[in-house]
Amino acid sequence: MKFFPTPPRSLLLSTVCVALLGALVATNPACASTVKNTSKAKAKKAAAVDDQAEYVHFSQWKDVNSFIQDMASKHGIPESTLTTWFDQARYIETARQLMRPAPPSKPKNWKAYRSRFVEPHRIDAGVAFWNQYADVLDRAEKQYGVPAEIIVGLIGVETIYGKNTGNFRVMDTLTTLAFDYPDTPTREARMQFFKSELENFLLIVKDAGADPFAFKGSYAGAIGLSQFMPSSIRQYAVDFDGDGQIDLSHSAADAIGSVAHYLAAHGWKRHLPTVFPATLSADDTQESVKTALSRGLQATYSLGELKQFVTTSSSDAPTGIQYGLINLQNGDDATEYWLGTDNFYAITQYNRSYFYAMSVIDLGQVIKAARLN
Repeated sequence: MKFFPTPPRSLLLSTVCVALLGALVATNPACASTVKNTSKAKAKKAAAVDDQAEYVHFSQWKDVNSFIQDMASKHGIPESTLTTWFDQARYIETARQLMRPAPPSKPKNWKAYRSRFVEPHRIDAGVAFWNQYADVLDRAEKQYGVPAEIIVGLIGVETIYGKNTGNFRVMDTLTTLAFDYPDTPTREARMQFFKSELENFLLIVKDAGADPFAFKGSYAGAIGLSQFMPSSIRQYAVDFDGDGQIDLSHSAADAIGSVAHYLAAHGWKRHLPTVFPATLSADDTQESVKTALSRGLQATYSLGELKQFVTTSSSDAPTGIQYGLINLQNGDDATEYWLGTDNFYAITQYNRSYFYAMSVIDLGQVIKAARLN
């Protein structure tokens, strides 16, 4: 089923919006419970039966009613239509629980995280995906400058090439999180994020003349092989198979082109490497190191500026570009350090996690090597 009409070029080139999920959401993210708390493990198990969630007549909620009136006024969707939709939406407690911060646990462990994604099943699936869509990946690389291994690595980390795209009705999860996000320090900001995503989702539904309950996605409302949030669909998704419509759930070509377009729009530079291994020449408590690690998701140092506290053994590291210092904690083992370029940080705009970005890079490289063997 095709859901999304091709957006006008002006929309595709519009200003960058907050994007994505999961950690997309916890990262690029997203934005008074009366239901008892459950553990994340139990919540994940319950995700398989979200169709048993409760109808709560959202339209009777004051905030939802105000949202309906705003949508009708701003976008011309009849209030009666919106009221019917919100009355049919289900309250998804599982989504709320999965948004709660994880309890304190063991220190972060990059090697353990990587092993979840760079593993035989995902590698084999990635080789098959690349082989099947080699021409499309080549076209995306030529058009947007993003290498095939990055696109393949990202879609593999996100959904194992469409195997795990989510079974939640997007209308249900976005409504629940927009109007009853769990009590956390960022609750208000996250609710605003999800209200914006809900608005974008309903505009997709309006433009396509679609059933809002036909869309399935993650517990945070991310859709398709690429796990785009609705705002990202409206801004960055492209019709890459040329059929006049955008379908990130069923068209691998559209997903491939959309991932490449998203990364290009978020700073990806053609032919620029991503990371280089690094070694600290100073103690990690030194002020210069602490400052470098707190610069945020951007490359701001030249190699010359970094030499006072970090070096790279790679002779391939260009001298005329900017870098950022990346630390990958390994639990009780030594922390790994890397120098990241603008392209590394472009991936973190998809998910604001060093672990995530490195997994995308590593998985793509391993799959590329596997194809050559």
